[in-house]
Amino acid sequence: MSFTTRRLGCAVGAAIGFTFSLAASAAVVLPKYNVGFADVSVSGISSGGYMAAQLHVAYSKTIRKGAGIIAGGPVYCSQGNALIATGPCTADTASRNLPYLMSVVNTWSGNGYIDPIANLAGSKVYLFSGTLDSVVRQPVMNDLNTMYASYVGAANITYKNNIAAEHAVPTDSSGNACNVKGSPYINNCNLDTAGDMLKWMYGPLNAKNAAALTGSFINFDQRAFWGNADPTNHGMANDGWAYVPASCAAGQSCKLHVALHGCLQNVATVGSQFYKNAGYNKWADTNNMIVLYPQANSTAANPNGCWDWYGYDDVNFPGKSGGQMVALKTMVDRIVSGNVATPYTCAHWYDSNYAHVYYGRAYTSGGNVYAVNSNQYLGYYSVAAYTDVRRTSAGYYAYGSCS
Repeated sequence: MSFTTRRLGCAVGAAIGFTFSLAASAAVVLPKYNVGFADVSVSGISSGGYMAAQLHVAYSKTIRKGAGIIAGGPVYCSQGNALIATGPCTADTASRNLPYLMSVVNTWSGNGYIDPIANLAGSKVYLFSGTLDSVVRQPVMNDLNTMYASYVGAANITYKNNIAAEHAVPTDSSGNACNVKGSPYINNCNLDTAGDMLKWMYGPLNAKNAAALTGSFINFDQRAFWGNADPTNHGMANDGWAYVPASCAAGQSCKLHVALHGCLQNVATVGSQFYKNAGYNKWADTNNMIVLYPQANSTAANPNGCWDWYGYDDVNFPGKSGGQMVALKTMVDRIVSGNVATPYTCAHWYDSNYAHVYYGRAYTSGGNVYAVNSNQYLGYYSVAAYTDVRRTSAGYYAYGSCS
């Protein structure tokens, strides 16, 4: 699994050339479900691990239950620099300057670039770093542990760092040997990491389903969550996947877990192996839990299909205004909008930026206009500048339409 073309470059051509995903035209609209924000969590591995921490910290009002990180690192580790990403933030070639990174996060928390970090106090955090991990070295994860301890508190953090595991999702049944680094980056380490992290975040759970799954896999359209309906030019696939237990499809109260794959681990590269074999679904099936598997894709700037944790697509990659960040946030909003206690319907306006500001959908700064809460740039403050703006959850506005 690699972050840039520099490493594992020989695998890139095959990754780009092989397409497993169904055509976007076959994907369905992501349904609404009876889920509350209090039951939303996220996890990820490698670039997905970095992205999971990034999402958890930036959207702490939304992702309230917690986060599970496998082989990730501190938020804003790369500082938008690919050389820092592939050096200090993965190979541990130099210090990551953690005090500086934390000071930046604190500043962002104060100015609205991310949600207030005080929201993290009640979250649960699960961290995993294999002693054999040759891609994201353990000192990098140690810094993430230190960062989280400043915001969450030691009692709400568990950190497994004594397992002889390579760079992969550790499972108790699927994948390569535990000491192997190779596709699909799922290893049998006799360790049920998905179950461990879900139990840590949600508390006691029913035993996982040891038989055939009883729910359904949904192939959903991701284009609706990108403002101009063109995610593929920004490192996201046209469609993603979700596992939905029958109870959740029937309208019962359910939880939501967002699971983010790593580089070279999307559907276009490894087929269904991550969303079927990473270990989440058997726990979800018996515990009223939907698992959302968004999909990144390969681009010229991102040939390995990584999530944007270092700025290959967007200078605002770690903030609430980042393109991929907004897309993932609004996927969560869509699912949670079916909650029976607080149902919500996306609303959309095509209007002048002057009108967006007048009606409280946007605000001005330096002659420019930004969407309220997501802080996305909308253009000039003018009656002649027209923009699509959508409200996907209470008080949260973003560029684009609802469909």
